[in-house]
Amino acid sequence: MCGIWALFGSDDCLSVQCLSAMKIAHRGPDAFRFENVNGYTNCCFGFHRLAVVDQLFGMQPIRVKKYPYLWLCYNGEIYNHKKLQHHFEFEYQTKVDGEIILHLYDKGGIEQTVCMLDGVFAFILLDTANKKVFLGRDTYGVRPLFKAMTEDGFLAVCSEAKGLVNLKHSMTPFLKVEPFFPGHYEVLDLKPNGKVASVEMVKYHHCRDEPLHALYDSVEKLFPGFEIETVKSNLRILFDNAVKKRLMTDRRIGCLLSGGLDSSLVAATLLKQLKEAQVQYPLQTFAIGMEDSPDLLAARKVANHIGSEHHEVLFNSEEGIQVLDEVIFSLETYDITTVRASVGMYLISKYIRKNTDSVVIFSGEGSDELTQGYIYFHKAPSPEKAEEESERLLRELYLFDVLRADRTTAAHGLELRVPFLDHRFSSYYLSLPPDMRVPKNGIEKHLLRETFEDSNLIPKEILWRPKEAFSDGITSVKNSWFQILQDYIEHQVDDTVMASAAQKFPINTPKTKEGYYYRQIFEHHYPGRADWLPHYWMPRWTSATDPSARTLTHYKASAKA
Repeated sequence: MCGIWALFGSDDCLSVQCLSAMKIAHRGPDAFRFENVNGYTNCCFGFHRLAVVDQLFGMQPIRVKKYPYLWLCYNGEIYNHKKLQHHFEFEYQTKVDGEIILHLYDKGGIEQTVCMLDGVFAFILLDTANKKVFLGRDTYGVRPLFKAMTEDGFLAVCSEAKGLVNLKHSMTPFLKVEPFFPGHYEVLDLKPNGKVASVEMVKYHHCRDEPLHALYDSVEKLFPGFEIETVKSNLRILFDNAVKKRLMTDRRIGCLLSGGLDSSLVAATLLKQLKEAQVQYPLQTFAIGMEDSPDLLAARKVANHIGSEHHEVLFNSEEGIQVLDEVIFSLETYDITTVRASVGMYLISKYIRKNTDSVVIFSGEGSDELTQGYIYFHKAPSPEKAEEESERLLRELYLFDVLRADRTTAAHGLELRVPFLDHRFSSYYLSLPPDMRVPKNGIEKHLLRETFEDSNLIPKEILWRPKEAFSDGITSVKNSWFQILQDYIEHQVDDTVMASAAQKFPINTPKTKEGYYYRQIFEHHYPGRADWLPHYWMPRWTSATDPSARTLTHYKASAKA
């Protein structure tokens, strides 16, 4: 996890513009560098480093003797870099996983390069010999990337939007900043004056398709067909492999553990893999909640079962409310469910950074979207509609859960790893017949639970524990986090301002005081940037007006049972 930043064709003083790059210093607390591009006085790279691999030669932009005309700034982890290096017999100059991008590009061009990368990444690649700039981002947008480009060819790129919003450009008083789409790469021509012109934007991978890099994968051969035992065996093989490949780091590994199905499977599999790799330190797991939180109790059970060094972080409603401003600034969104769920994750990340030496943090993000884990999937009109919805959620992860997971951890200099969004695991899961993936017997994620039924990885009551949204599970059933927030905000937002909400906020007009309150904070930090969020996250196939799972009838019926 690092922070990348670059300018091409800046008309303003670079030493002043570079101050914007310091807005993302939290992403790389170990070192930073600014570097101008030879022959282009108005182009430069900025890089904030979190040293996870190759402590000695890991600074960026990466440049190697063999390709003096290539400059690479990237944020991510390429898990198959060694396999590709050996397969193509590339000569490496560093131990940095990203170096593979330079070799692949030299060998086969940009399209083949991005398709061969098994990992999470956002990159800026400059080729001064061929006068090209390339931008690329991983399939699900696990690593963030934003860009701003003007009509006269000034280009600015950054890991987070906050590193771009204050940039100056003579032609444009208000610089339009947009997220770069996941699963895409862009080709731009570099002109002699340092400005750029976009040539093409290409979608290189759909989450349903098996990735090209699968040809070079060492995972054991999967069995063909959709017989249930075959599918379960394949899923176990692929999930095991998804966790194993993510052990790549020189820093200590930890794991977030809410006590739900997803984080529990990740923690249990991770601990097993660390033992097999003969890692000497104990796995630290981390749970957060208020008094009487169901998540804390469930996480404790899992930690005892797997034998991790478990940390519990308690917080109260005042502490949660106090960090709302910091959280919304970090997130760069005002989406209601994202803000709610981010408070706990922000506070636990703060604890990890301050009190432990764990830096690489595993988490269960992506499972709900992939395996149809949200409670509203019980209401899906058909397996095919559920499949469509699952893929829509995966396409929009970069706006919601993946955004939350990245920003709340990166704000405290931690690197998140999400095995459920592994290319091989997710594309195989999405290739299964739609009726295999829907909730069964009133239980969501039935196939995933069934897959690990006989593994003894986690306690049975956790394996079959019903879905609990992270923002709800951290508080007691009697008093949900969303209720605590709404009670507080009720006194912060006047009824009269709600009446004029549509005039003040015509884009995504807040319908509740809670939404209005978050929007006010967002507009304070990012005025006029409401279009970063295309729509609020809300459950489908229900008349619910609040995104909390605890407001849905299925949850209420389960809670009474």
